[in-house]
Amino acid sequence: MFSSVLETCERLRSVGYLTDAVTPVVVYLAAKLNKPVLLEGPAGSGKTQLAYAVAEAAETAVERLQCYEGIDEEKAIGKFDEALQRLCVSLKAKMGHNLDWETLRTDLHSQRFFRAGPLLRALQSSRRCVLLVDELDKVDYQFEAILLELLSVWQLSIPKLGTVKAETIPFVILTSNEERRIGDPLRRRSLYLRVEHPSPQREAEIVALRTPNANKQFHADMAGLAKALRGWSMEKAPSVSEILDLAQALEVLGEERITPEMRDILLPLLAKTEADRKKLLLRDGFGSLVYDAQQYAKQILEKQSA
Repeated sequence: MFSSVLETCERLRSVGYLTDAVTPVVVYLAAKLNKPVLLEGPAGSGKTQLAYAVAEAAETAVERLQCYEGIDEEKAIGKFDEALQRLCVSLKAKMGHNLDWETLRTDLHSQRFFRAGPLLRALQSSRRCVLLVDELDKVDYQFEAILLELLSVWQLSIPKLGTVKAETIPFVILTSNEERRIGDPLRRRSLYLRVEHPSPQREAEIVALRTPNANKQFHADMAGLAKALRGWSMEKAPSVSEILDLAQALEVLGEERITPEMRDILLPLLAKTEADRKKLLLRDGFGSLVYDAQQYAKQILEKQSA
């Protein structure tokens, strides 16, 4: 996927993913060693985006398995299309020929009648893809066991279908918001990255990439506001993507600075729970937040000019 650490860093940056010095090294090694990358950190810190950035940088596709409580093997690996199987049997019976039921049964349990899920699609991709197993902490250890065979020997054993070996080995990213501890067997097989919200300076750079027509003050203001909001013990602190949405919304509105008078207009973009909305509606609450954001913006600009 990448020829060197330097190329990895440059290509990630070229698709708008700004990172630290360690992440490109881990991505490069994972690609070369065929190891999954386990990303842990708070929601909204950019874990999922790394998978899409790697895919875009490598000019390949993403197969995404979105985990949730109650997900099963059929959603992850796939299942036989029973309606198609019944239709095939019905058509063959109507043809009036003597049927070789053993041959028919074998045919019905072939991949022609199997509807592949994201894990199987990733193994069968003709070109190496990125397999994103997102929010793995939402499932239990039993479901984790499904991944162990895939990550150990790059194959899947599927009842009635048999063992399917990888045509290409996917680049695997596992993400966790730490609602539950990921089991040790998966940890042993993975390269580990801790992902936090970006520093204010880096977030200003990220905003600058998405809003190139705005000035440095605007970029610093957005990063300062992000730091202020995350320091306010909000129920739902803003993610990087939400700060980018806010920056783009301000551009659409033709606004270059955030002022206390803009509170009601910006609340739908800043507060995503009723508790956070009430907190920002408190007397002087939003004004205090804007003041803190301005002080952080000054610090960002000072460091940029230093």
